[in-house]
Amino acid sequence: MKIPVNRPLIYPETYKKIRNIISSGWLSAEGPQVKLFEKAFSSYVGMRYGATTNSGTTALHLALLTLGIGPGDEVILPAMTIASCYFAIWYVGAKAIPVDIDKDTYTINPSLIEKYITKKTKVIMPVHLYGHPCDMDPIMALAKKYHLYILEDAAEAHGAEYKGKKVGSFGDISIFSFYANKIVSCGEGGMMLTNNKQWYEQALKLKNLSHVKNKRFTHDAIGYRYQMTNIQAALGLISLSHIRESIMLKRKMAAYYYKHLHTIPSIITPIEKPWAKSVYWMYAIRIKKNTYGVSKDLLMKNLSKHGIQTRPFFYAPDSMFRKLGLYQRIDTPIAKIVEKEGLYIPSGLGNTKNEFTSVIKKLSENNNNRKVCY
Repeated sequence: MKIPVNRPLIYPETYKKIRNIISSGWLSAEGPQVKLFEKAFSSYVGMRYGATTNSGTTALHLALLTLGIGPGDEVILPAMTIASCYFAIWYVGAKAIPVDIDKDTYTINPSLIEKYITKKTKVIMPVHLYGHPCDMDPIMALAKKYHLYILEDAAEAHGAEYKGKKVGSFGDISIFSFYANKIVSCGEGGMMLTNNKQWYEQALKLKNLSHVKNKRFTHDAIGYRYQMTNIQAALGLISLSHIRESIMLKRKMAAYYYKHLHTIPSIITPIEKPWAKSVYWMYAIRIKKNTYGVSKDLLMKNLSKHGIQTRPFFYAPDSMFRKLGLYQRIDTPIAKIVEKEGLYIPSGLGNTKNEFTSVIKKLSENNNNRKVCY
C-alpha cells in the first residue's frame, strides 16, 4: 500500500541499542531490559507491578488465570472489541457475556451492565477502544456493589486519561499490548499490571512454565510460555521514552483530520468526552451511506484502489463468531449499526501530514461524487 493504515516510527537510537543487546548475548527473557521495562511502564501508568508477556492476548489470558477465573464463571465485556478478549475468557473455560456499546465512544455502555450481572459473574472487562477511555466511575461502582473484579483492557490506550488519571490504573488488573501499531511498541508483546504483589508473583510463575521456586524444572501447576525477549523489552523502553511526543503526534493528527472531515455531514468523526483524554490510537470514523452515497465497504475498496489502506471496526459478536454458531439473536443494536458504518483511516506515528491530506482529499471526492463506479 502507498499509504499504510499504520506506518511505524523507528527512533534513531533503536539501531545502536539493538546492536548493543545482540553483542551482549542477552537475547532471551532473562535479559536485564525486561525488568527495566516492566518497572518503567508500570510506574508510568501508576501501578506497582508489571509482568511482561509476548502479546496483549496472552496478557489477558494470564490476568484471568491470575484471578482464578474458570469454568462456570462469567465475564462481562463490550459487544464490540477484538476477538482476543473473548478468546482469553474461553481459554480459561469461562463464559463471555457481551454488553452493547456507547454510541459516542464505542466503549461498553455502563448503564446496561447491571442487568447482565448474575451470581456467576466474576469480572467486568472494560476495553478502552481506539484510544478513548471507558466511563470508569459507574463501572467501578458496580464492581464494588457486586464484589466483582475489574480487568481493564488498555491495549489501545497507552497514556489515555479518565478524569486526569491514566487508564490501566483503575482495575484490579490491567493489560496492555505492544504490537507494532501501538503507541508504545515492542513489535510484539504485552504486559499485565497490578498493585497486588501476590497476583504479580503468581503471574510471573504462570508465564514461565510454573517452575517451583528454588527447584527449577519441577512444576506444581500447568504453566505457559508467555515471556517477552530482552530485545523486545529494549524496543519498548525506547518507545516509552518518547510517549509524550507520540501522544502529541496522535492528537495533532486527530485535530487535522477533524478540521477537514467534521464538516462533511455524512462522516461521523470521533468524539472526546469532557472527562476523557483520548490518545486517538487510530482515527476511527463512520460513514452514513444514505448521505455519503456509498457504503463503508465500497468506500474501503475504492480507497484501496488508490493505495490507501484502511481497516473496518471490530464486529458485534454475532457477526464475529457467526461461523462458530455463537451469539445468535443477541441484543446489541448499537454495535450492529457501528460495525456496518465504521472504519479507521491511516493514523500511524510514522504516517505523514501529506498522507493525511491525501486521505482527506479522497474522502471528500467520494462524498462529492456519488456516481463513482466501483
